[in-house]
Amino acid sequence: MFRAIPSLILAAAAGALCGGSQFQLDGHIAGDVHARSLRVTLFSVERPYAESTDVDPRGDFHFHNLAPGNYTVAVVRAGLGEIRRTVVVSSAVAGNSGVVRATIPYDSAEAAANPNGGTVSVQQASIPRHAAAKYAEAQRRLAERDPEGAVRSLEEAVSIAPEYSAAWNALGVIAFQNGDGSRAQTFFRRSLEADPAAYEPLVNLGGVLLKSGSAADALEFNQRAVHDRPEAALANAQLGMNYFKLGRFEEAEPCLLAAKRLDRAHFSQPQVFLAEIYARRGNRRAAIRELEDVLEVRPDGPLSDSIRRNLAHLVQ
Repeated sequence: MFRAIPSLILAAAAGALCGGSQFQLDGHIAGDVHARSLRVTLFSVERPYAESTDVDPRGDFHFHNLAPGNYTVAVVRAGLGEIRRTVVVSSAVAGNSGVVRATIPYDSAEAAANPNGGTVSVQQASIPRHAAAKYAEAQRRLAERDPEGAVRSLEEAVSIAPEYSAAWNALGVIAFQNGDGSRAQTFFRRSLEADPAAYEPLVNLGGVLLKSGSAADALEFNQRAVHDRPEAALANAQLGMNYFKLGRFEEAEPCLLAAKRLDRAHFSQPQVFLAEIYARRGNRRAAIRELEDVLEVRPDGPLSDSIRRNLAHLVQ
């Protein structure tokens, strides 16, 4: 579902992994849940792509033909909520097999703290069937890697139902991933106008404003996002980076630590910002620890060479 799109690359720390190889993701759900009650959606962070699959009785799921990059796995239990984790797909992580293996921990309390993936608002429930059908068609087109077709379907959905918040949000995500931050802002604002209580356009607007350099304007939205979803890694990462960009390092640190706790591999790489904070304080050991953590998660990431140079400088 589009409401679960993780949506934004928030800073220079989040970048696409290069290469033309195709990979497979073999995932496993571990934790306090029956696999048959779950459905998994995989979202690309850098490009318009989303695909869903069922979880087999053993708790396993699979996705094929994946380009290198950062992906968010959303594990949804209907009527409860969702768990989100970042999975890095790259040559170094996959190895010679070309298969990335990931275990996603599932905890019902965490899912309940993030209900947007498992519940439908009253506003959403009132959307006309024809508009909802176009929204579902857009989902299928994204799974088929047809973002242009997805946009056409979403535009039809909002023409039928201008109050369709989720469809406006999805248009914003695709616009952002296509490099059009201005249109993305417009769509996210339209989504919030349609449903002021919606979390996704709120956190997305905070992210796109932050990415555009408007840290002061972004702060209100990122603070609200953490208030609404205190256990969401994306919201905490964005607020931490927002405070960082405003020079409010003491306030940034707990948010960045929370993001790392909730999703160690998060595509925003909160460790990079934590390392800078610790380096400014003269705490080299803590800075080294954070940079080493990034390299352990993404050894061939877009920042890996510069991180290794910084590490060499810190250990001198």
